[in-house]
Amino acid sequence: MKDASLRQFKDVTLLVTHYNRSRSLANLLQGFQDLKCSFGDIVVSDDGSKPEHQEVLQELSKQYSFRLITTPKNRGLANNINKGQDEVKTPFTLYVQEDFVAKPAFVEHFPDALEFMREDPELDIVRLYAYFPYPYMLPFKKGFSKMIFRPELWHDDHLKFYYYSDHPHLRRSNFFEKFGRYQEGTNSDAAEFSMCLSFLKHRAKGLFYNDFTSIFDQVNTSSEPSTATFRSDWKQRPNPFILALRWGYLKYRFLKNTLQLMRFK
Repeated sequence: MKDASLRQFKDVTLLVTHYNRSRSLANLLQGFQDLKCSFGDIVVSDDGSKPEHQEVLQELSKQYSFRLITTPKNRGLANNINKGQDEVKTPFTLYVQEDFVAKPAFVEHFPDALEFMREDPELDIVRLYAYFPYPYMLPFKKGFSKMIFRPELWHDDHLKFYYYSDHPHLRRSNFFEKFGRYQEGTNSDAAEFSMCLSFLKHRAKGLFYNDFTSIFDQVNTSSEPSTATFRSDWKQRPNPFILALRWGYLKYRFLKNTLQLMRFK
């Protein structure tokens, strides 16, 4: 376990995007408090939550000393991230959506991620959570690996395009200057993928924590379920016909994403 003095991240702002899940937000903030982790600043960017959540947010802002950035109506995740990031004043941003909770391993490995960013000014992102590992990586150190984008067509895992992710990660607070702002006026998946393409187009450098579910938990309760749109599980069914369709779909998606990257400006 890291010494308590190493849990004070004064050059990092914790940026949390929130929408109608104030109890989840409280769990996230309490989790960091339980781990005795503190940040130079905490910004909570709310996307026009319902009045009952707005009231809770006001109380939580006093309890956990965060700056609450609001909007009168829901404008989508891209706008929520943009307006929140605009408020960050520290060199580094730890971005986390409100339905995550840090595990004890955060205390061990986040200081390493931050040190890597401080040491290498060309490093753009350190990813701390994922559903799947990035497909092409080289071992780095202390449990992290370098993500390597392989542009060749024979490297045909479509997940290679997801170099960036909206899942918990550490990034430089001025990353808009290099990669542009989130594309507003579209759904969250499209906005995220547009940022993925920008990261690849501008030759981003990033690290990925190998044990990618050990630092954060994603917690969705029955009272505050995820606001994301879940996809059908038909592609996971072990039926030969379905598997053939899935294979064809993934090849189509790979070629589509390749063309999108080629045309991205």
